[in-house]
Order: sequence, then structure tokens, then C-alpha cells
Amino acid sequence: MMKLSVVIPCYNERDTIEGIVAAVKAVSLPVMEIIVVDDFSSDGTAEILRARVCHQVDQVIFHSRNQGKGAAVRSGFKAATGDVIIVQDADLEYDPREYPKLLAPILNQSADVVFGSRFMGSGPHRVAYFWHMVGNKFLTTLSNMFTNLNITDMETCYKMFRREVIQSITIEEDRFGFEPEITAKIAHRGLIIYEVGISYYGRTYAEGKKIGWRDGIRAIYAILKYNLRR
Repeated sequence: MMKLSVVIPCYNERDTIEGIVAAVKAVSLPVMEIIVVDDFSSDGTAEILRARVCHQVDQVIFHSRNQGKGAAVRSGFKAATGDVIIVQDADLEYDPREYPKLLAPILNQSADVVFGSRFMGSGPHRVAYFWHMVGNKFLTTLSNMFTNLNITDMETCYKMFRREVIQSITIEEDRFGFEPEITAKIAHRGLIIYEVGISYYGRTYAEGKKIGWRDGIRAIYAILKYNLRR
């Protein structure tokens, strides 16, 4: 029986952390491990995790300083014991009920990695920032030019991996540069990659969205660095 590890990186998500843990626990899968990584939150998230969430999940990892999403994901991947690992943001933008859809290519088509694309499929998508969409598509296109993949959403949170694949890769980026870095590294290993369409409930900055233009600049740097360094 295949075991799924769900890695939830979080930073200052006091309003949503309990909701996302509840949503993950409600998913109908026979064996699931939940690992929350708190990246030194300063808004009370860590206290909520200690008081009300620790006993609901398999493990909570607390960073002693803020390092970024890439560092949080790295800690979660190292601790995971499942056959398959997925990243789940703590902000309720992505729906855990879509895990079976993402698992299907691994179970049925021998995929090594599955990306959940916000630009494929017919699921609901919240209307939000036009320039974020433009930026995402630009970064995806630039990444594809170097990896020779035809991915539609390189920056998606929903990346699912066979555990032996992701644990064999050294993640160097500490922040959002993780997304183009890991895409480059799996592309150049010749792994079997699938995409499936997912729904998306994007947040506004007023609601806590954190990614900014500096992360876009870093993503360009990461695309060049991890594709040209081979």
C-alpha cells in the first residue's frame, strides 16, 4: 500500500494553519503522513502548532531562524518516510482533495514526478493578479527553454515526487528559487514527468500572499544557474 507524505511549509499562517491541516486530514487516502515545518513564524503560528496541531500530525519541525520556503521544504523532505511526497502550502490556495488526481500518473503511468498545473483543466480558479499570471508564464517559458520540457506551470506549489527521487536531490535554494531549481534538476535526470490540471484559490497580498518581484528576479537567476551549471 502506497504511503503519501504531505510536507506543509509555513511562515506566519496563524489564520490558515489549522484549516489546512484539517483539510489534509479529511482527504480519503489509506496511508498518509503529515509533516509541518514552521519557518520561525512571528505571528503566533508556532504557538498554535505547539498547542493545537502537534497531536494531529505526525511531526512538526521548528526552524530556529527564518530561512525561506526552500529551506522549509528541504527539512520536510529529509524527514519524510512515505513512498511519495507532495508539497502543500499552508495558505489554502491549493485543494488537498486533488491528491488522488496527482497520484494517478505515479500509480498508473510510472511517473516519477507530477506537477499540478493552474493553467490546465477546468477546475475553479479565483480571479486575481494579471501580472502574476504574466510573470508565471514568462518564468515557465524561460525554464522550458533550458530544460526542453513543455510544462505549463513551473511555479506551482503542487509538485509530487517519488521519495527516492526527491531525497536523492540536493536542494540549495532557501526561498522561492526552489521551484525552478528542482524543475531543472529533475529535467536533466531524464525522469518521467506528468502534469495534471488543478483548481486554484489564490490569495491577495492583503490576505497574506508573500511572493514578490524580488523572488521573480531570483527565479530567473535560478533558471540560469541550475540549467547552465551541469
